Amino acid sequence: MSSSHWEEQIRAEREQKDRFFATHPQSPLPARERRAFRGLAYFPADPNYRFELDLIENPTKEAIETGDTAGQMRTLWRWGEFRFQIAGQECALQAYKSDADEESLFVPFRDMTSGKESYGAGRYLDLDPERHLTANGKWIVDLNEGYNPWCAYSEDYACPFVPPENWLKVPVRAGEKSYEHG
Repeated sequence: MSSSHWEEQIRAEREQKDRFFATHPQSPLPARERRAFRGLAYFPADPNYRFELDLIENPTKEAIETGDTAGQMRTLWRWGEFRFQIAGQECALQAYKSDADEESLFVPFRDMTSGKESYGAGRYLDLDPERHLTANGKWIVDLNEGYNPWCAYSEDYACPFVPPENWLKVPVRAGEKSYEHG
């Protein structure tokens, strides 16, 4: 995919999400905030945060427990690991599934921007094989698609915490920034 096409796709997805947040009845924004909503804040799209990676699949799928923002525990299956570099530093993110029969991968992460420039509890990536799996079997892990969980916008939602093994020791200036409630 060309750089200009990729940037256009990122821009279009962000505009679509902003429209959904502003107008859709299922928007996570409280109704009182929707009228004043002018769009989410994003880091500029940066191709240095887009990777095509092998998933190093775990031979045995191990269940881990993680808490959520409502004080409940959730089970995630550690499916595999993505390894890559950001600014010359080795990074690894675990990919999870909440159900072994799912096709998609869930990749939550925290980084050095969490709680400063981005949502303190971390951000998420959802990797769908139809969109993120290349013809040669690599996964597109694009941190520019990192998004805030809906609990960042409303206390009506419970979101799983990012397991400590997915806390990156580098800043990820890609994807959504913190949301300032109106």
